[in-house]
Amino acid sequence: MNYKIGFIGCGNMAQAIIGGMLQSNIVESSQIMASARSEVTIKSVNERFSIQVLSDNREVSRQADILFLAVKPDQYAEVIEEIRQHMKESAIVISMAPGMTLSTLEDNFIRKVKLVRTMPNTPSFVREGMTAFCSNAFLTENDENLVRTLLETFGRAEKVEESLMDAIPAVSGSSPAYVFMMIEALADGAVKQGISRQQAYKLAAQAVLGAAKMVLETGKHPAQLKDEVCSPGGATIEAVATLEQRQFKGTIIAAMDACGQKAKSMGEK
Repeated sequence: MNYKIGFIGCGNMAQAIIGGMLQSNIVESSQIMASARSEVTIKSVNERFSIQVLSDNREVSRQADILFLAVKPDQYAEVIEEIRQHMKESAIVISMAPGMTLSTLEDNFIRKVKLVRTMPNTPSFVREGMTAFCSNAFLTENDENLVRTLLETFGRAEKVEESLMDAIPAVSGSSPAYVFMMIEALADGAVKQGISRQQAYKLAAQAVLGAAKMVLETGKHPAQLKDEVCSPGGATIEAVATLEQRQFKGTIIAAMDACGQKAKSMGEK
C-alpha cells in the first residue's frame, strides 16, 4: 500500500488504529504522520510508533492521500475550516466522529471531497477492531476498496447504510467498555472464590474471546450456543436464570439506547 496516511488528532482511538496498522506489516511507519496539540502527545506518539508527529494540521493535510479526522465532534468545523484549502484534490477524508453526517461534513468542506464516515473501536490496537463505514457519492469503487483494505489492516470492516451509523457506537464502538466491565466482574467473582487476580483475568478474558470467536466462526445463533453450554439441572442454567432475573440483557439494551442517543446528539451540537 503506497499511500501517505495522515491523522488530525492523535488520541487513544487514533493511536489504537495506528498501532493496528503497523502490526499488519502492510503499512510502514514512514507512511503515517499525525498532528497533535500537546507537546507531550507529540513526543510520546513519536517514541511509541516512530512516526512523524507535528503540531501543524495543515502540513499533515497537505501530504495525506488518506486523512483521518480523529478529533472530537465539536472541533470538526474549526479543523475543517483550517485544512480544507490545503488538502490534495484526490484525498480521501475519513471521519471518526459519532453523529457527524456525511451531508454535514460536505457542508463544512464547501467543495467536493471524498468522504467516508466510520465508527472504529479500540481493539483495533490488537488488530481485532470492528469498523462500520459508509461513504459519499464522490468515491469510486477503487477508492472504496482501498478504504476497506486499510480498515481491515486493524480488524474487520462492515459497510452499512448511513441511516444505521448512529446505532453503531452502541453495538461495536463503545461496547468494548461493557465487555471490559464484564471481564472485571468475572475476575472479581473468581477472586472471591479464591482464584488469584492474575489467573482470574486470564480465565475470564480467554472465555470471552473464545465465546466471541464461536459466534463469528460457527454461524450459530448466540442463543443456540448458550443452550449448548446449559446442561439440564446444571450450574450454568442456574447462572443464566439469575442473570435473567437481574435483567442482564435488558440492562445492556438500556445502556445501548443511552449510548446511541448521546452519540447522535454529539453530532448535532
